[in-house]
Amino acid sequence: MKKIFLSAAMLTAVFTFAQKKEIAAAVKAIDAGDIATTTSQLAQAESAMGTKTYLLEPALLEQYYYAKGLSLLKAGKTAEGATYLAKINDLAKNKIYVGKDSSKNKVYYVGKTAADESGVQGLKEETYVPTLMGKLGTSINPVIEAANKAALAAYNEKKYTVAAPKFKEVYDLLSAAGQDNKKYLYYAGLTYALGDMKKEATEVYTNLINSNYTGVETTYTAKNKKSGEVENLEKATWDLYKKMGATADYTDFKVETSKSMEQELYETTAALLLDADRPDDALALIDKGLKKFPSNAKLAELQGTAYYKAGKTNEFVNNLKAQLAKNPNDANNWYNLGVLQSKDPATAAEALASYKKAVELKPDFIQAHQNLTFTTMGDDAKAIDDYNAARKAGKTELANKIIEARRARLAASLPYAEQWYLYDGNNIEVVTLLKGLYLSVKNDAKYKEFKDKEAAMSATKK
Repeated sequence: MKKIFLSAAMLTAVFTFAQKKEIAAAVKAIDAGDIATTTSQLAQAESAMGTKTYLLEPALLEQYYYAKGLSLLKAGKTAEGATYLAKINDLAKNKIYVGKDSSKNKVYYVGKTAADESGVQGLKEETYVPTLMGKLGTSINPVIEAANKAALAAYNEKKYTVAAPKFKEVYDLLSAAGQDNKKYLYYAGLTYALGDMKKEATEVYTNLINSNYTGVETTYTAKNKKSGEVENLEKATWDLYKKMGATADYTDFKVETSKSMEQELYETTAALLLDADRPDDALALIDKGLKKFPSNAKLAELQGTAYYKAGKTNEFVNNLKAQLAKNPNDANNWYNLGVLQSKDPATAAEALASYKKAVELKPDFIQAHQNLTFTTMGDDAKAIDDYNAARKAGKTELANKIIEARRARLAASLPYAEQWYLYDGNNIEVVTLLKGLYLSVKNDAKYKEFKDKEAAMSATKK
């Protein structure tokens, strides 16, 4: 008896034919409200298909999403069901890339990203118009209302970790019904951020940016003559009543357009990426944002932080200098520039100038006073070691030069330490430092005063 071998193409044909039957049966079952049969038929299809949904032609894929989403929805798994149903809208929004893979299987990739990631060459673009969206209204409208109500209630109670996924759920359900209302996706991202769910917030905001969402909305309002209330109207209705003039039931017609939130999206997403220690991703996003909004000061500031976190010191310095050229009265940027300049002995004098500018602009800038003091003082421990080494080696003249230079630096740092103490008098570190500086400059009265202060502060801490 001859063995029968099926070609890969024939196997694929049998495979998809079986799935067509199972998925069609699932659709029929869910329309009849038979969740058990739906689940059973989908399980059989999924066991053969696995994750290879790209093998399903768009019409069959739509049926799968429809049956899967509604079965989850009716089983109380609203968020999961909404995610599947929203994929039906993806079929309408994206091009379908069709071709054959290396095994001669017919493939259907939804969207260019999926097509590019597949590595399959020679794919052709097609479009697909979903046919099942109209059947979803009756099933999902009550769920949308319930999810929206739950989201708003949780938000008002500041239960952000509950509200955020509910807003996302509303967005997905609306998408399934053909309404790509990204306002609810924005609400989800904002609420994820308020709930400190940074990963989820970043994903949502990135999605919004990539979809070119601006948040700009135009509202049409008019005052109802009978009730005296201002009402939102559909544009066509608003136009009609306005044309009617004095005979209309409305007056005080107004059109308002909200501000764009696009810059806010870039700023917030960049900040979230930096919080997640993803400076390179933040830099890529900031670069994209600055090309669209070159005068955005917040993005420029975040770019500096990203350079610093990414270890790109030269770029950070250049960024700070560019920001200071635009706004020379930013004390924080002068301070940050001083910190970087102080790391290189060759630019120590520039660091001092930057710190001085910072305290000039912000007299109570404690960290700037502190750094100004220590930068002027230099590496005191090294100076003492060098002095001792020179003295032990019998190099008296060199030892004397080292100690005199040290005394000069300590004397020069004294006024800066005094200013530091003026704004940070409860810090024992500056009290101890001043005690030593007064001893060095032979100011006995001040030395005793600060020695007593130090003792009193030490006793209080015990």
